[in-house]
Parts: sequence; C-alpha cells; structure tokens
Amino acid sequence: MPATMGSSSFIEPQSLKKLTLKSLKRSFDLFAASHADRISANPQCRNIRIACKARTEYGAVMNLAPLPPRDPSSAPLTSNGGENVHPNPSGQANPGAFEGAASHRNSTVTGAELQLVTVPPPRAMPSAAPGPGVPGDFAATGGAITERYQPSAAVMKRLPSKWPKPAWHPPWINYRVISGHLGWVRSVAFDPGNEWFCTGSADRTIKIWETATGKLKLTLTGHIEQIRGLAVSPRHPYLFSAGDDKQVKCWDLEYNKVIRSYHGHLSGVYCLSLHPTLDILLTGGRDSVCRVWDMRTKAQILALSGHENTVCSIITQATDPQVVTGSHDTTIKLWDLAAGKSMSTLTFHKKSVRALAMHPFEHTFASASADNIKKFRLPKGEFLHNMLSQQRTIVNCMAINEDNVLCSAGDNGSLWFWDWKSGHNYQQAQTVVQPGSLDSEAGIYALGFDATGSRLVTCEADKTIKMWKEDEKATPETHPIHFRPPKEMRRF
Repeated sequence: MPATMGSSSFIEPQSLKKLTLKSLKRSFDLFAASHADRISANPQCRNIRIACKARTEYGAVMNLAPLPPRDPSSAPLTSNGGENVHPNPSGQANPGAFEGAASHRNSTVTGAELQLVTVPPPRAMPSAAPGPGVPGDFAATGGAITERYQPSAAVMKRLPSKWPKPAWHPPWINYRVISGHLGWVRSVAFDPGNEWFCTGSADRTIKIWETATGKLKLTLTGHIEQIRGLAVSPRHPYLFSAGDDKQVKCWDLEYNKVIRSYHGHLSGVYCLSLHPTLDILLTGGRDSVCRVWDMRTKAQILALSGHENTVCSIITQATDPQVVTGSHDTTIKLWDLAAGKSMSTLTFHKKSVRALAMHPFEHTFASASADNIKKFRLPKGEFLHNMLSQQRTIVNCMAINEDNVLCSAGDNGSLWFWDWKSGHNYQQAQTVVQPGSLDSEAGIYALGFDATGSRLVTCEADKTIKMWKEDEKATPETHPIHFRPPKEMRRF
C-alpha cells in the first residue's frame, strides 16, 4: 500500500530552465499574444481627427458669411481661374476668343466666390487712350483705365531684397607659425597693451609670446592637467588660468607666481571670463555650473546653476544680462547677476553651443554650434538670423574685431571669415598641419584677435600657434564679393 501511494504521488523533476521557459510562455500568452495585431479604426476618432485638421487649416475662414450672388450684367465675367474679362466696348468679337467661350463663362464660378484672400480693386489710372502698339491692354470704364489682368502678385507683392549688402574685407593670410608647446594648444589671451599674448596647452604649461616677433618670453608651470581657459585682467597685473585639474589660478605677472587659487569646481573647468567693470571672475566646467568668484578674497559669490550639461563658453558685459553662458545641453542662458537667476533661456540650437562671441560695441552676440552660427540681440536675446552658410563641422571658437569681421574655426581645421552685418562668408581658409603631424591634427581649438583687430592667433591640435593678418595687396578688383541675398531664411 505505501508503495502504491508513493507511485501515484510521484512528481517528475523539472529543471530550472524548463520552468523558466514555461513561465515565459504563460506570460507571453497572457500579455503579448496580440501585440502585433492592427488596432481597428474607430470612426469617431477619425471624425475628430479630420475636424481638428480642418479647423487648423481653415479655421480663419470657416465661419465667414457667404458672399451675395453678383449680378452678371453688372459684374465682369471671369474665366481662366478668376481673370477679369471685360466686354469689348466696340461690340466686335474678340479675335482671340475661342468658340465655346460663352458656354464656358456660364459654367464658371466667379473668381470672387473662390477667393480666400480679398484682393483690393486695381487702382484707377488717369484717363487716357490706350497706345496703338498695345491694343486691348486696358479697358476704359467710367472715365478711368483699369488693368484687364489682375496678377497673383497682387495678393502678396514681391519686394526687392532688403538684406544688407556685405562690406568688402581683404582676405586673411597666414604669415607666421610658432612651435614650442608639446601638446594641443587649447587657449589664448592677449595683453591689453598688445605687447604679448599667452597660450595654454595640454602639456600643462602656459607660454607667453611677443606679439611682434613671436618669440617665447616666459613659461609658467603649475597646472597638472591641460589648460582650457586663459584671461588677462585689464586693470590688474593678473593672469587667470583654468584647466581640467579643477583648478582656477591667479598669476601675479610681476613675480610670475601663483598668488591665489579658487577651489570649488567638482570637475574640469572648460571656460573662463573676467567681468569688464567688476572685480569678479566667472568660470564654467563639466559640473554644469557657472561659478562667480571674488577676485581678491577667493570667495565663491554665486553658483549659477540651471544647465543640464557642461558649461563650455562664457561671455560677459557691463549691462544686463551681464553673463551669457553656452552649454553642451544646446541652450544659451542669459543671467541676472544681481539676483543670481536666469533671465531667459535660448533654445534655438540643436547641438552643443561651444563658442560665444560678443560684438565689441553693438548689443549683439553670436553663438556657434555644429548646426549653425546664429546672431542674437541683447538684452532680451532676440534671434536675428543665421549666418548665410554652414561650416558643417564642430565649431570650437569664434572672435569678432571692430571691423565687423567674425572668425570661426572648427575641428577639421577650417577657418571661416564672415561679414558681421550681412552674415556673408567671404573667405574659407584651411589650416595646414606642420610636417610630421597627421592630417587629423588640423583642428583649431582657440583663436583671438589682438587689441587692434589686425592680427589673428589660432591655437591648433598640431601643437603650433599660427598668426594671420589681412592681405595688404588685395583690392576689391582682385577679390570681388560674390554675394547673393538669401531668398528665404531658416528661423531655427
């Protein structure tokens, strides 16, 4: 008997894999058996969708009262899609009319009933007889002459282009190549007196060069990672530097030593800017925060938070908004420095905003991204227009001089020069890597104009610094402007 009971209650052992497959099959039968079936159309939903589309497209004219029927004897007949055909005052048949014109006119709906846009009546012309060379161009009605044919341009008159014509600028040429760094050159800043400029590199050094000769004057060491940002104070003998080592340093140029360090960033510092009138320093980095520092006390005054990704560009001005930041989250923020809050956020770009450039005397600035270079007006951040060409690369840096020349440089070594007023790209230069470097090392990471705006310095991935100037031999005849005003402008 026990043996019989044991045999009847025997359970076949099953593996964990088999049990898991059974459970998956049961779940699939319950929840996903009909997941690929097409949902049947709901007539009510279809009617609602059609009604929404009709209201969106024709909402402005859906509720208009129908036009009263016009008297055929008093109104001119219409044919050929609303063309006004007046009766011949002489009573003679029109030699150009076809035989079935009468029946066609009777079956044609008047043009006024088909119009969605009301066209004003043609302006009366002074009473005059039509010229002998153009018979039938005008029909005399009531002592005035009106046009027989009303073109479609009367609905939307095409105006001549009011786009500003670009000013002529001489092309820029490379006249000096400086070697000395042992790594990528990532940043540049000019002395306000225009006697020297400094560059920061991935070799963790800051080098100071003579502007006139390009000779090395000094090398500063102290950072332990590549140096991303440099700024020279116009009111103090100070040089500020920021790098991937989370450090922001203040160098005394009388002693060539670090006298202050600003601690607070949680990751690498990518950009640095000085306020033009206040003794404050602004830095932004990979911690998505723009930090405001007191230059003398080393205290952090504000942390301007709101970006969702790396803050990679900062520009400042004396009036509100005193701070403008660009980020890898594709947005540009205008900041109220007194309140420590964002005034507005510009979301026109689709890619990272890696470069910002403030115009020297206009209340405008430009922002560069991989999709476009855009111009904005301050203080509200109103979008003006896109530049008329696309560089089609990652634009790392921009600079503007007082001659309304905007320069932008990208990862592929392209160096483009633009007329600021019109957005016309008048020169496309390509940097050449130094011998021994790869073609992929042609990227330009930083650039800047000197105090006069007549010299341009580019910092490149082939470890060189290149200096550019305007071609003195160029004339408007040798380098004419090839400009065509845009027919349509993208507003995004």
